[in-house]
This record gives sequence, structure tokens and C-alpha cells, in this order.
Amino acid sequence: MTIRVDTMRRIDHLAGVPLCAILTPIIYLYDFICRLLSQAPSTPKKVLFIELSEMGSAILVDPAMRETIERGAQIYFLIFKSNQASLDLLQTVPKNNILTIDASGLFPLIKTTLLTLIQIHRLKIDTVIDLELFSRFTALLTGCSGASRRVGYHIFHGEGLWRGDLLTHRVHYNPHIHIAKNFLSLVHAAFALEQEIPFSKIAVAHQELHIAQAQVTVDQKNNIAQRIQDVINDQFPNGASQIILINPNASDLLPQRRWAPERFAELIRAAAQKWPDASFLITGSAQEKSYAQRVLELSKTPQAFNFAGMVKFSELPALYHLASVMVTNDSGPGHFSSVTPLPTVVLFGPETPALYGSLGKSIPIFAGLACSPCVSAANHRKTPCQNNLCMQAIEVPQVLQAMQQWLMNEPHDQQHA
Repeated sequence: MTIRVDTMRRIDHLAGVPLCAILTPIIYLYDFICRLLSQAPSTPKKVLFIELSEMGSAILVDPAMRETIERGAQIYFLIFKSNQASLDLLQTVPKNNILTIDASGLFPLIKTTLLTLIQIHRLKIDTVIDLELFSRFTALLTGCSGASRRVGYHIFHGEGLWRGDLLTHRVHYNPHIHIAKNFLSLVHAAFALEQEIPFSKIAVAHQELHIAQAQVTVDQKNNIAQRIQDVINDQFPNGASQIILINPNASDLLPQRRWAPERFAELIRAAAQKWPDASFLITGSAQEKSYAQRVLELSKTPQAFNFAGMVKFSELPALYHLASVMVTNDSGPGHFSSVTPLPTVVLFGPETPALYGSLGKSIPIFAGLACSPCVSAANHRKTPCQNNLCMQAIEVPQVLQAMQQWLMNEPHDQQHA
């Protein structure tokens, strides 16, 4: 069983703080010796990105990774083994350049971490970019990497999540701009010829946040279309005119992001009346099938179908090419869909779309309560909230209106079942 999120946070704090304190003076000495020996290359040649736990971030960092490639560097990526599939959607990182850590238990975590550090040294990685905002674990990995350039977010004069002083290029995390722009500022720091305090004194235009598109073949779309047809056959023997995806769940990292199952069911009922020829596929992983079934039963709508677990992660782009629109909580699918032309409606509460909005064709809905967003880099993305009024404040008519904006003129070429 995968280590629970709260357990990982506790380990990160109890073990991470003293380990960062112990490692900091050692790294100072290491850097001093390296400067004397002048071992550092003039510009980054082999760049390792570290982002372990957030699958959506593997999409949001794509502009930064492609910028790194354009600057002439070879890229590598370190991620938890369970999240590796997110890197396969765009294939920006060559498969052989993906390093993984197994977080299925404490022993596999320790074992694969040590093996990964050995692998990093053997690869002679010269630059590590730590994409994490708060993890002391990734700070320790960065510090132990042996890389001459170690780039990441530094606390400076702030209070909160201290991660030692293990970086050569300390970047100010800006909580007022999109996270993808923050990622690009890390790349700028990695290639900077002179030190800045703090990095990065650049303007990042929104046009620089273009996401590459996944390649989907006709056979892949036909395969998913047949699977959809098999599910909806009794209700739509000749196929539905529109496929509308409903993604009601969100990861355990932040369960407060979930719009209530009852609201999703109400949305399906109202949308089914508005678009009687549409088919509503309730999506999710195989583990979320029972959650999707609950939404289906609450909706009491013959046009709705439980499609959770019916497609592999790698098949999501093909499914998204066939659909007309998707409604989802603020979770991975909102970002995964950005590698396709699929329009989305994404519901935000504890997070803000200003920082974590999809880079695809998306309409965010955000109530903007005084307490929201309540998670940030300063609190380990852990909120005390037990009553997510920020999500409850989102009404079904708001979501319907956003769906209608996309469905009035379907801008991409769906092939419906």
C-alpha cells in the first residue's frame, strides 16, 4: 500500500528538518572544493527535474522542459513510480531518462531512493531543478545529487517550511503568478551566467506557456469509440450526438477539492434535459469506480454511464479527442486534457486558477471566498478546513452556463461513438 500523504508529511518534517540542517554545512564545503577545482561546465548539459507527487505538474512543467531542450541541454526527470505515466502523455522526456522512486512502502522508498542517487551520480548530472515547493525530501535529493548547479525555491526572509541551504541558485517562489511561470523562472536561473539575489528577474509572457499536444492515431480513437459504444448501446444504439465527460473525484492529496457527488448528480440531470442526445460518461480510475457509481445512482439519468476504469491512463488523450467537453474538479484530468483540444470546465476551491489553472482550453469556476485559497507552499498544502464551502458555493447553473459556452460551437474534431 502507498504511504499515506499525512505520513509522508510527518516523515518529511521529523526527519527532513534535522537532515537538512546536518547536510547544509557539508554542502557548503563540497561547493567550496568544487569552486577551487572549477569542475562546473559553463552551461547546463544534463538537467534533472524533480517532481515526485503531483501528476498534473508533469504537464505544467512541460514548457520549462522544452525551453531547457531548446537551450541545448539533455533532460531527465525524477518522479514517484506510481506517477510515471503522466510523463508519457507528451513524451517530452525520453523513457530511458525517467528515474523513479517507489513510494509503496517505507522500505521500498529508502531502497529506491539510495539506488536513484547512485544512478544520478553515474549519469553525471550537472544541473538539478527541484520543482517542489515544500518537500524537504526533494531538497535532500537535490543536495545529495552531486550536481554543480542546484536550482530550487528558497525561503529567504520568509517563515515556514525551512529546507536548509542546499542550493546554488536560489529562486524566489512567486505566489501571485501561475506555477508554470514559476517553473520557467527556475530554468532561467539554471542557465544564468551571473548570480542574482533572488532569481529570477525576468518577465514570463503567457504565450510562453504553450503546451505541446499529444499524438493520437485514428486507430486509438476508434478503439475508445468502440468501447464507448459498447457501454451506451442500449440507450444510444446509433451512438450519441455528444460525449460529455464528468470527472467527480480528486486525489487524496487534497480531498477538499471535491464538489459533492450530489452536485455532480444534479448537474448530470440538468445537463441531460438540456442536451437529450448527449451521453454522460462518469470517468475515473479503476479504484474510483465505486465513487463514480455513487454519482451515477444519485443522478438517476439513463443517459449517464459509469466509465471509471474503462480506459488506461495512456488512452486518456484518445478519449479526450472524442469528447465534446469535460467537467472536473481541480485535479489531474484538468491538466491532462490540456495536451488535447478538449474544452474543460474546472471547479476550484482550496486552490486558485490564477496559480494552477489548466493551460488548455478551459473555463475555471472559482467562488473566491475570503478564506480561499487556503493551501499554499507555506502550509505544506494542508488545510484545517473540514467544510469546503468554497466548493459548495459553486452552483449547478454556473457550471451549465460554462458548458454551454463550449458546446455552442464545438471547436475541435470529435469522432463520437
